Amino acid sequence: MGLPATTALNTTTTPNTATGSTAPASRSRFYPWIVFALTFGLLLSDYMSRQVLSAVFPLLKTEWTLTDSQLASLSSVVALMVGLLTLPLSLLADRWGRVKSLVVMAVLWSIATLLCAVASSYEQMLGARFLVGVGEAAYGSVGIAVVLSVFAPRVHSTLSGAFMGGGSFGSVIGVALGGVIAVNLGWRWSFAAMAVFGLMLVALFRALVSERKLAQHAADDDPADAPGPAGFRAPISSLFTTPAVVFAYIGGGLQMFTAGVLLAWLPSFFNRSYGLALDKAGAMASIFVLLVGSGMVVCGIITDRVSRNDPARKWTTAVVFGVISLVFLGAGFQLPTGAPQLVLIGIGAFFSAGSSGPIAAMVANLTHSSVRASAFGTLTLANNLLGLALGPFVVGVLADRFGLVTALQIAPLIYIVAIVALVLGKRAYPAGRRKLAALTAAPA
Repeated sequence: MGLPATTALNTTTTPNTATGSTAPASRSRFYPWIVFALTFGLLLSDYMSRQVLSAVFPLLKTEWTLTDSQLASLSSVVALMVGLLTLPLSLLADRWGRVKSLVVMAVLWSIATLLCAVASSYEQMLGARFLVGVGEAAYGSVGIAVVLSVFAPRVHSTLSGAFMGGGSFGSVIGVALGGVIAVNLGWRWSFAAMAVFGLMLVALFRALVSERKLAQHAADDDPADAPGPAGFRAPISSLFTTPAVVFAYIGGGLQMFTAGVLLAWLPSFFNRSYGLALDKAGAMASIFVLLVGSGMVVCGIITDRVSRNDPARKWTTAVVFGVISLVFLGAGFQLPTGAPQLVLIGIGAFFSAGSSGPIAAMVANLTHSSVRASAFGTLTLANNLLGLALGPFVVGVLADRFGLVTALQIAPLIYIVAIVALVLGKRAYPAGRRKLAALTAAPA
């Protein structure tokens, strides 16, 4: 993974994305990595707060006598709110300020997680989880826009994969730590611990990251994404008028379907099929969720290397990762419990969200920087409505009817539709790049 093409204390003229003006700025090669680390840390908090619920599913099921569908709704309501609100809140962040927006989001989801800790019924927990979803709604889209704004496009797949992989790493921590805390202190303390961590981290982020510093360290060397006239802002319609980017949204959303299923249901799978206690089931699931996140990072690195001379190859790698996951997860869940099943599921999990980095990079390549948070908001909308919200809920409904194992056997088939969308996106990609270049070249 490369460093941004800057040198320490190199003075340059950098556009101010908020005002359209330019001003001398001092750019450091280290500050972008500080931005990445803090933004990534908040993403960990985001998913720790979201996925700690999976670790306490069995306890809530017993204490409140819940069905699998009700448990699934507690998980899916967060992804649903993320899906519904991510685009409007991303549009707001592009105008109001991305840093301020990220701070408000993190404070809201942390406080909502505290409300989960004091919930006394299913209805109260559902309401608190609703607020968690509102707080987390646009964090992924705005956060990745902030990160990519200070790094050159040649490392966008790697950084996108690493950033989005933070969701899996946060899920690992949330599920594993949440399970241990629940067993020793009770499930309410699991939520409280995640909330305190989020509030501490957002204070550090607010102290070190600002819109002014981001503008000073902006780095975008994509000739098709030229700034245009002073104050130029691409129209919102440009997020949807290119067929290639629409296929990227669809393919990206569908490839997250099975990844979302694994994040939500693996603890219950190991609890029911392997007879593991709550904390051990959470620990076992955490290994596989870690594979999901590691796969995002590694697949992003692979994609940047093989597409160095031909960006269109990012579509090809995304398709390949989807095919691998389809084959191995489909075969793994068909096997009886045991080591062979775990190996196949592990391989499938590693590649299950490997397309995330390449797809995010393609969205960045096909949209203008002035509306990039909104573009990632649209991708997040697709990821949640078609994947992270729909996947766990559909599997919960199928599990009530056919059993959890059968539901997990069916889930990987959605990759077939995702692969078709990505193939069509690759065919439309050259025309999409030409349309982006024409957009910025048009007279004001």
